[in-house]
Amino acid sequence: MIDLRSDTLTVPTQGMRDAMYRAEVGDDVFDEDPTVRVLQERVAELLGKEAALFVPSGTMANLTSIMTLCRPGTEAITEQGSHVYNFEQGSAARYAGIQFRLITSRNGWFRAGDVEPLIRPDDLHYPPTSLVCIENTHNKAGGTIFPIEEMENVALLARDRGIPIHLDGARLWNASMASGIPLDRYAACADTISVCLSKGLGAPVGSLVAGARKVIESARRVRKSLGGGMRQVGILAAAGIYAIENNRERLREDHKHARILAEALADLSEIDIDPGGVETNIVIADVKRHPMSDEEILARLAEKGVLVLTIGARRLRLVTHLDVADHQVREAAGILRDVLS
Repeated sequence: MIDLRSDTLTVPTQGMRDAMYRAEVGDDVFDEDPTVRVLQERVAELLGKEAALFVPSGTMANLTSIMTLCRPGTEAITEQGSHVYNFEQGSAARYAGIQFRLITSRNGWFRAGDVEPLIRPDDLHYPPTSLVCIENTHNKAGGTIFPIEEMENVALLARDRGIPIHLDGARLWNASMASGIPLDRYAACADTISVCLSKGLGAPVGSLVAGARKVIESARRVRKSLGGGMRQVGILAAAGIYAIENNRERLREDHKHARILAEALADLSEIDIDPGGVETNIVIADVKRHPMSDEEILARLAEKGVLVLTIGARRLRLVTHLDVADHQVREAAGILRDVLS
């Protein structure tokens, strides 16, 4: 079976398992796990921040950042398709007590001019604007990269208005590899950054939040309140260290494979897809003109050995990752053409 549902489906390689087996561990709630400390220091260094914090999941990383930066009863500005708004169970409202104000965009990114009119005036009738959230790359828009110049302009505006920025960088590794822009330049635009280890990098679990040391000290308290304090978790941190050291460069292969899939579907009359818009490892195919239902398409593909997901009505998402080899991508492309043509 060729599984293109998500890059979260990767499993540890033997080298990663060996690193996990050898990991030195301690109690991370006491900040005494040496392997976690190495991971946190390495990620902070890559992102150009003073400190980082290891957490179990990307959702917890985003929520921890929001709860650290925002007061309850305030408002965060984000893009309408963002992960924090669509795919995190309303946790920002439920646990942080904030609401979102949404920017409409087509490609998942926006400009400072889109943000400025949404910043609330100092009026007791309105919730204060407490945060701007950026997602890079943008999952729902198809792995699109937020242009660095636009990020920097948004950061200038936000800082001028005294508003912090959180960067949901679950796939920031992909953005950096595809664009050639260093991680720390992206991260310089934000007060907190979340990065994920268990997607394209292939670790079994875990994300990190990075920022200024005082911010991360506060985030550690938030993590504990959310049940994210882990004990001898160096066995998982070791997987993350291995992933960062061995699996970042190869993300370029995933990007190449995604373009192969997009190009294979580009000439089908009942499919809307723009291969030129595939920037990283996610392909979105619009099938609204296809006579088969979404469920029928998924079932037919599964019968022939390819698994994909829908992401909204009449939209298929295909994600390439390290557990899908070049020959499998080309085989999947043929199956997709056969089923969808």
